[in-house]
Amino acid sequence: MARASPLRSGDQLAGVAAQDAQERMAAQMCLAEWPLSQFLQETVVPYEVDEVTRLIVDRHDAVVFAPVCHLTVGDFRNWLLGDSADTAALQALVRYCG
Repeated sequence: MARASPLRSGDQLAGVAAQDAQERMAAQMCLAEWPLSQFLQETVVPYEVDEVTRLIVDRHDAVVFAPVCHLTVGDFRNWLLGDSADTAALQALVRYCG
């Protein structure tokens, strides 16, 4: 994920940044195809050592997540930018995030 992110000095210091723009673009393309549901199955940082991971896993609501769980990261982005992401749909997801 760090390789898909904009260049950051912290990522460079940690040795996880993309080496160049081409590698960054390839990482972004791979990330765009990643299913949202996969983030629940494979945590980026272990549950035991990361408070954000624990928050996501412990507060996950499958019913609220259901309308978008089948989407990839790229599809979710497109959904957010499209007409389907109306006020009601976004408020439903805020309940998931909140």
